[in-house]
Amino acid sequence: MTDQTSTKFVPIEEYQALADMVEDLRDIIAAKDADSGHALPAEFARRIFMEIDHPVTVWRDYRGMTQRALSEKSGVASGYLSEIESGKKKGSLDVWRKLAKALDTSIDALVN
Repeated sequence: MTDQTSTKFVPIEEYQALADMVEDLRDIIAAKDADSGHALPAEFARRIFMEIDHPVTVWRDYRGMTQRALSEKSGVASGYLSEIESGKKKGSLDVWRKLAKALDTSIDALVN
């Protein structure tokens, strides 16, 4: 008895295009899974990396908030927030938690 199944081939160009699409989809899924909401666009991240501004200031700007708005949302006194952003005060763990929550990011993203 002979095998009646026929073998079909996909042209190599079509196979490669499909393989590339699968890889792109895997990358998209991995990026979405890894996205914690704590990523900054390069222009904002550069301000932190180059130590131009305090991370709280950068995240506040990125979220489109004034110091007063962040103070109200976080419950951290505006004067204290100003001192943190200027580097005059370090801030307690409780304050960092409040700021991180209000800015929808992690404490690690705010501490320099």
